[in-house]
Amino acid sequence: MDQTPQPSRGSRMRAGFEWSLWQSRWMALVAVVASLALAVTICLMATVDVVRLVGTLPDYFGAAASQRDLLRLSLTSEAIKALDSYLLAVILLIFGLGLYELFIDKIDAAEGSAVASRLLLIRSLDDLKHRLANVVLLKLMVTFFQAALKLRYETATDLLELAGGIALMGLALYLTGRSGHGPSADGPA
Repeated sequence: MDQTPQPSRGSRMRAGFEWSLWQSRWMALVAVVASLALAVTICLMATVDVVRLVGTLPDYFGAAASQRDLLRLSLTSEAIKALDSYLLAVILLIFGLGLYELFIDKIDAAEGSAVASRLLLIRSLDDLKHRLANVVLLKLMVTFFQAALKLRYETATDLLELAGGIALMGLALYLTGRSGHGPSADGPA
């Protein structure tokens, strides 16, 4: 007769609950798939905008000198909008890949890749947060630049406000670099 002790009912219930709790991490897969789908969608929309923007170049070349400055401002603003959209797609991509690596499994195809070592070295939620924060900061800077192009600078105060905004962006870049997670810690982006 086998005299091995049988696990108690309480320990079996606890083990079943812990197994269910561990399996619930697969819910993160919904966020991963949704994030990647949004990234692809936004990237495609930005690409359509870029193609449309390139199609307006003949108008720029054929414009009179007086209209060319207005067209340049408009085209530059549209190019910045496309850049802003691409940055949003990158944010969503990093978020999706980071969630997958944190909650589901390592991405085998990325193992040994130099790009993965710079982009996907996400070992904790804190790493993911810092990666996203750097890209969000870049997106905010692009949005600031886009808004700065549209403003009219009529007084010295307007120029001082622009300079203050630029100084604050520089300070934000400096502080993120010193946090140990910015460009100086990660190498080139």
